[in-house]
Amino acid sequence: MEAFVIEGGYRLNGSITPAGNKNAALPLLAASLLSSEPLTLRNIPDIGDVRTKRRILEGLGVVIDQDGPGVLRLNAASIGTQEPDPELCSRIRTSILLAGPLLARRGYVRLRRPGGDRIGPRPLDTHFLALRSLGASVEITPTDYELRTEGLRGTEIFLDEMSVTGTEQAILAAVMAEGTTIIANAASEPHVQDLCHCLNAMGARISGIGTNCLTIEGVSKLHSADFTIGPDYMEVGSFIGLAAVTGSELRIVGARPQEHRMTRIAFGKLGVTWYDEGDDIIVPAEQELVVRQGAHGAVPKIDDSPWPGFPSDLLSIALTVATQSRGTVLIHEKMFPSRLFFVDELISMGASIILCDPHRAVVVGRSQLYGERLNSPDIRAGMSLLIAALCAQGKSTIYNITQIDRGYAQIDERLAALGARIRRVTV
Repeated sequence: MEAFVIEGGYRLNGSITPAGNKNAALPLLAASLLSSEPLTLRNIPDIGDVRTKRRILEGLGVVIDQDGPGVLRLNAASIGTQEPDPELCSRIRTSILLAGPLLARRGYVRLRRPGGDRIGPRPLDTHFLALRSLGASVEITPTDYELRTEGLRGTEIFLDEMSVTGTEQAILAAVMAEGTTIIANAASEPHVQDLCHCLNAMGARISGIGTNCLTIEGVSKLHSADFTIGPDYMEVGSFIGLAAVTGSELRIVGARPQEHRMTRIAFGKLGVTWYDEGDDIIVPAEQELVVRQGAHGAVPKIDDSPWPGFPSDLLSIALTVATQSRGTVLIHEKMFPSRLFFVDELISMGASIILCDPHRAVVVGRSQLYGERLNSPDIRAGMSLLIAALCAQGKSTIYNITQIDRGYAQIDERLAALGARIRRVTV
């Protein structure tokens, strides 16, 4: 087992480039199953979840070549009748996105219940609603899902929630369905947009990209394409928070500032500022972090909501930043009932946090944090604890860093290049 050993209290400096968007890469890898012609994907992050997804696809017969750093060439011309590896599927959430492409390509699939972050119940009802609407049958057992179709057909689908993966499932199944599909109440995050743009480059006909209503005209065949994935805006938000709490000046290269307008509002409530220079974000050093009160002195709230709202995956980062901002703020996680449970780790470091219930935490800052032995429960909480350790006084050891590696490529090496005192050790 590996762990990070971190000596906190040091400022960082320099430039860092965010990796490709994890949440775009994973559905795009599944999209390669839709065509018998090669799909080249660029800016693929070298992270645990991508490596697992790659092994699943290779087990199905997809030939995958590494054409350079972050470049994969996938050829699904000879996928067989075998089912996706159940043990690998149980490791990652997006294994469920194999359903739509395999139904479209061969009419059936049996999938193990997916894994992923343990941040509370993550039901798949929206996926099944979409697939059944398009003409698939779904049989659910305690451990598996068996799906079949005699042919997917376009229809109008109103999703019961703006589920990102549920929307992606509907898109992947509909692009080769007979007729026209309208997906209403669809998610519109940047990674959903990347999936749509790549599929269109492969010959799909998707309109309404970036809105909550997608229209898809089914096609009989998709062809080869070459597509570059955008930057991971969760990494960008993480680096902004890291710079702010360590008093560091960081340039985040190719950050797409237009994707961080709501992040600017949310982090601004904690006193965090930055400026844009072209496509880069520059976080200045030595910021005085003070909570910005609401009208009449009201305690401000930072909460999550579907795009273009503040993303749930950055709420853990905002909570850690709040421990270093003078004042009181309410953090309200509305989507996942277990995401905030990592606050016990921050409290053990000296943070002043009241966990009101599974969804709400009151943070009173600024608290001096001290090095501690920590455990990473999920990807974003793990990164939040890493940020806390870098601004804490003394040495911290973070265990279960496989969770961090699932979402942040070579994060120890990249942060060490900025001056962070971080080592990966075997324990």
